[in-house]
Amino acid sequence: MTIYLVRHARAGERSVWDGDDWLRPLSGRGHAQARALIDVLDSAKFEHVLSSPYVRCIETVVPLATMRGLAVEPDDALEEGAAVRGAVALVQKHLDHGAVLCTHGDVMPALLDYYERRGVDIGPAPQWPKGCTWVLKGDSGEVRSAKFIPAPD
Repeated sequence: MTIYLVRHARAGERSVWDGDDWLRPLSGRGHAQARALIDVLDSAKFEHVLSSPYVRCIETVVPLATMRGLAVEPDDALEEGAAVRGAVALVQKHLDHGAVLCTHGDVMPALLDYYERRGVDIGPAPQWPKGCTWVLKGDSGEVRSAKFIPAPD
């Protein structure tokens, strides 16, 4: 089955945000990217939508989850600064049934590196811009392949 690993869409600038960073919302462009994720994953099969509890991650997957009639399940294993082992455990747990996992620009490359070190071809120059998706396919809790989908404009 498949895990759709999504980096949160564009958010307001960290340098000008004066509140707690976990409360920083998506920008206007980020909301457009979040709505476009519905089309990006139109034919995707998944049973769960999990997200970092940070507002910008939750806002990224709310339109998709709403369209599919699913709840967004916050999970600390996907939050900024989380150890990769928690994200790996989520992938293993949900791989056989499919899930969308929304995370940050530190967790995503750590997870990709984890799988690349285990023989999964990530490509010559992996990237993870805001709003992108990595499609992780596998079975029996093991990722076998990875494919990059650019962020929607």
